Amino acid sequence: MAPARDPYLVKSVVHSSRVLSAFRASGEALPLREIAARSGLPKSMAFRLLYTLERCGMIEKVGANLYRSSLRPFKQKLYRIGYAAQGTDYQFSKEVSAGLQRAAAAEGVELICVDNRYNPKIAQRNADVLVREHVDLVIEFQTDEQIAPMVAAKYRDANIPLIAIEIPHPGATYFGANNYEAGLIGGRYLGRWARQQWHAEVDEIVLIALKRAGSLPQMRLTGMLVGMKEVCPHLEHSRVTCLDGDGVLGDSFEATRKHLRSARSRRFVVRLAGRAGRVAPVRYPSHRVGRLLPGKIRRADPQGGARHPASASGAAGRLRQAPDGHAGQRQSHLSERRTDRDVGSRAGVGSGPTN
Repeated sequence: MAPARDPYLVKSVVHSSRVLSAFRASGEALPLREIAARSGLPKSMAFRLLYTLERCGMIEKVGANLYRSSLRPFKQKLYRIGYAAQGTDYQFSKEVSAGLQRAAAAEGVELICVDNRYNPKIAQRNADVLVREHVDLVIEFQTDEQIAPMVAAKYRDANIPLIAIEIPHPGATYFGANNYEAGLIGGRYLGRWARQQWHAEVDEIVLIALKRAGSLPQMRLTGMLVGMKEVCPHLEHSRVTCLDGDGVLGDSFEATRKHLRSARSRRFVVRLAGRAGRVAPVRYPSHRVGRLLPGKIRRADPQGGARHPASASGAAGRLRQAPDGHAGQRQSHLSERRTDRDVGSRAGVGSGPTN
């Protein structure tokens, strides 16, 4: 027996809602055939409804056979996304978190946030929390390469897709910088500075790494070396020393200070990896052993002019990465605090410290 017909149901409105429901994302443009298939309506009926909805301003015709909804797509499901932040003490991490929160609010997505606190044990516990929350997707921002397989395995076992920021995780979609290219940008600039200011007389190149992050961030230091030597071939004869600053400016500074106490070199080029991603040429007089004082780090003029004294945390430049890049890509930026407009404009656009 057929179900009784609802006398209050207007079929034309039902059919129109099915046409509008065929558009599942903002800005999505669909041909007539796809709209008919998604709505389950005959093409002739779908065409008449599209024509009517276009006249009413609810549908926009954007091509010979393409249509786009002028309305916000109907919610098919409220997605729940888990986000494990790297930490809340660093500006770049804060900007990534704020960007995700804004995007989630704009799209009506529930964002469940936890803080890894730059700690591998906490990152693993947070993974368990997000699995228990039954999220639809996880965005993971944690720095330790050694625990990446364990964190990824938790989500894989729970059948939760994973996006990994900055540090690759097995089976995850990677979202991060082109580290080698970022290093090349900084290395070429610093090589030019050494050539213009010191006539390429650099005794030692000090690379301050973030070893626990693994091999991918290390490519930035590799690119830095290649870039410096490409511009200034004399640096092939300079000594190269690698220290571990764990991505923290204070620890990197102390590691550099300790190295300078025992080093015989007088002119250094220092490159810091991680969140303290700065490059700095350092003139270090041997009679001031154990001291790294303001005025001994010089900020470079991109036009080859006079050097400007800086504080002990000053730098020749800083590689920056935008927390959310255009078209899914992160851009690198080399900025000098006061004078580096020319180099910065060619390198790209960014708004956060290198991480």
